[in-house]
Formats: sequence, C-alpha cells, structure tokens
Amino acid sequence: MTNLVADIGGTNARFALCDEHGIISNVQIYPCKKFKHFSDVVKKFITESKVEIQKAAMAIACPITGDHVQFTNCKWEFSISELQQQFKFEKLEIVNDFVAQAYAVPELTSDDVIKIGEGLAKADAPIGVIGPGTGLGVSFLIPQNGSYIAIPGEGGHATVSATSNRQMDVLSILYRQYGHVSAERVISGQGLSNIYNALRLLTNESSLVLPPEDIFDLAIKGDNLGFEAVNMMFDMLGTFAGNLALTIGAFGGIYIAGGIIPRPANLNLFIQSDFRKKFVEKGRFQAYLNQIPTLVMASKNPAFLGLSYLIKKM
Repeated sequence: MTNLVADIGGTNARFALCDEHGIISNVQIYPCKKFKHFSDVVKKFITESKVEIQKAAMAIACPITGDHVQFTNCKWEFSISELQQQFKFEKLEIVNDFVAQAYAVPELTSDDVIKIGEGLAKADAPIGVIGPGTGLGVSFLIPQNGSYIAIPGEGGHATVSATSNRQMDVLSILYRQYGHVSAERVISGQGLSNIYNALRLLTNESSLVLPPEDIFDLAIKGDNLGFEAVNMMFDMLGTFAGNLALTIGAFGGIYIAGGIIPRPANLNLFIQSDFRKKFVEKGRFQAYLNQIPTLVMASKNPAFLGLSYLIKKM
C-alpha cells in the first residue's frame, strides 16, 4: 500500500506519494486555479499515480476547526469525512499548512537550513515557524516528553505595526484600503504588491499592482522602488518574527518557511537585508533576542517532511 501527502497553498497544490518509512516520491505540482473543486485535483493525482492509496495526510492553508474546510486564499471548500469516503482512504488527517511546516523542523539537517545572524538553539525549547507565501503562515512547536507538539494559529492575521515613519505612511494608505491591516497584508506575496503600490502613491506615481515576482525582479535589477518595497517587507518580517519570539520564548529558534524567501535570487536579497537587525530591535530585550537563532528552511517541499511524520504516526 502507498500513502499520499499534499501541501495545498493559495496558489499551488503539491502532491506526493509516501511509503511507510516516510520516503517521498512522485512529487507533482498543480495550479489551484485550474480546478473547480478540491476533489478534482486529488482525483487527478491519484489517477495519474496509478496506485492504491491507504492513508493520506494533507496540509491546507487555512484554519482547520471542524469537518468543513474553507480555504482562505482560494475558492475551494470540502468536507473531510466526505473526502475520506469518496477516495476510500483508510485514514485521513487534515492539518493547517503550518502545522506540517512545524513538524518538519525536527527532521531538518544542517544542509536544509541557512542561519541568519547570531544565536544558538537550546534543546527542549519552543520553536516558531513563519512563512510568507501567498499568505502568511505562523505556527510553533512546544516540547513535550522528548518530542514536540505543533500548535496551529492564525498569527498572520494579527494587526501589523510600523517601526518607521515610512512604514507608517505605507500602512496609512493600506488602512484606508482595508480598514484592518494584518501582517499578511504586508508580509506575503500579496503584501509585497501592496507595499510597492503604496510606495508608488507616496512618490506621486500612478497606482500599479504588480505581481511579487516582478517586484523582486525590479529589486534585483536595482530599481529603487522595487528594492525599497522588498526591503520594507523583510524589515516588517523581522519585527513580526521578533514579536513571535518574545511571545513564545522561542529559544529553539525562529524558522522562516514559505514559498518566497527560500528562492535563490530572493534569498540573496534577504541575507543582505536588515531582517536580523529588525528582529532584535526590542529595546531592553535586544540581548534576550540576540540569543535566539533565525534560520531559513531551504529544503525543497519541507511540508512533506512534516506530513510524512504524521503518516508514520497514523
């Protein structure tokens, strides 16, 4: 028998097969917008894989609060019990996407992470995971009896704060647009587009909402506004990550996941940014935060590591 793992974001649906030892194979990526229903993309993967699926573990980019699952950044919705019945899974576990990212952390090797700045992780200490992608995922790991329990949350929808006059000006524009400006409105793919457009308005240019990849291209090519937008997002991520580290006492480290920062070209900009400086800028608690390491999860499809862990536990 073969098992299925799936990491479903707001843009792409990633599927793979997983054996009883947690070995991942046959990774497939499908654009979410090409499928009317979530079950359609599940069916496509299983049909193309030509195997019988025994157990399935899926990570979904939305809150998981009951049988009904409603995606946050996609029009899909489904019933967990009906999905299990439709595909005759022996067992099916649906978790928030950042629960899977969190469970991946203990499985990472030194080759799977890139350390940003100082700090050394302490054993048996809480760990935070933050990931800018289509949205902004947040979760954390709590040590228990030599292992960890992943705690899901929706920290990406907490109110964001500014640490400079320029950031305040950008947030003022976004407050008029959205009413409430969450961290996700500025620290994500859509967030980068929001920042860039707001900066254009502040410099008396016409409104222009560019996709995030175009803004990164502008930054890499030395465009001043594109570079400022990217670095403002990184600065805000540093502030937000520092807030999470303080909140949970994350002496096990803060890990940066998601689909944006680990990309090689983007990663170079991130390493050179003021992310770490903003992370530790907490007044009297700078020395506290200096002890906490910040690391980028650079492994390919880290959520599959966490999902394979769940498969082995079933």
